[in-house]
Amino acid sequence: MAIEAEGLRKRYGDTEVLKGVDLSVPEGTVLGVLGPNGAGKTTTVRILATLLPPDDGRATVAGHDVVEQPMEVRRRIGLAGQYAAVDERLTGRENLTLIGRLYRLGRAGARKRAGELLERFELTHAADRETKTYSGGMRRRLDLAASLLAEPAVLFLDEPTTGLDLTSRMTLWSMVREQVDAGVTVLLTTQYLEEADHLADRIAVIDKGQVIADGTPDELKRKVGGERLEVSLADASGAAEALRMLERVSVGPAVTADDGRTLTVPVASGIGAIAEAAAVLRDRGVEVTDFAMRRPSLDDVFLSLTGQADGAETIEKQEVTA
Repeated sequence: MAIEAEGLRKRYGDTEVLKGVDLSVPEGTVLGVLGPNGAGKTTTVRILATLLPPDDGRATVAGHDVVEQPMEVRRRIGLAGQYAAVDERLTGRENLTLIGRLYRLGRAGARKRAGELLERFELTHAADRETKTYSGGMRRRLDLAASLLAEPAVLFLDEPTTGLDLTSRMTLWSMVREQVDAGVTVLLTTQYLEEADHLADRIAVIDKGQVIADGTPDELKRKVGGERLEVSLADASGAAEALRMLERVSVGPAVTADDGRTLTVPVASGIGAIAEAAAVLRDRGVEVTDFAMRRPSLDDVFLSLTGQADGAETIEKQEVTA
């Protein structure tokens, strides 16, 4: 395991932010960590990155204890936080060269590594411009490049694409995948559920300081339930009768949406359920405008597990600033 955590606890005053977090991440994989604001995601990352001591529990990163061997951990990790940590008065090249020298790569080694990363992250055209002229996506790419200067075995990404447009996010996704393909282990916290679905091999859902679910994206989706057939009617007046007929092909209760014309039915099989539902409704003369088969998404998983679509900002301030 590249990352192992057992029973991590952290308290700020009277608020217990972590209540015994357990995590394990195999080498060369991506663990996506999801949770509402204030759930404890950033606190967990800061403990694993040796920026914050736990009050209880233990954790190892790249084979070294985060409390007893913090310098050994730091030599083997990269970290990109929620906000791009670049000096706006320096150029992109100067930012990377400076950090490389802090990593003791030497003057020539730092310059060489900076040039390699600027090329890999498609920043050579702006390498000698002050970073205050960079777009948000460019700053994020530079920040990610900086986290890779020392060629870490483990990379922590704490909401790395927050605020970016879809194109910039997809560019960063591709770059993260390149690192994983090269053997780097990634722990990614995110509030974009499609990001976790796209990148993560496994997902841990944290809520109120505890891991409440852990598994592959498909495993978590199966916990919510199977496929659902959505039927849109031409006329809402026939919804009640259509609902009764559709229950013949369902494996659970059918429901009507607020518009009165869209019916949702949990079903056991895809194409077979569509064909059977279409035949039943056609025989009774019910006019249908659309059939759609919907599988559970991570949004459904998140809502089912945490009871909220958007995170409540309960202890976000303590988590970010402590």
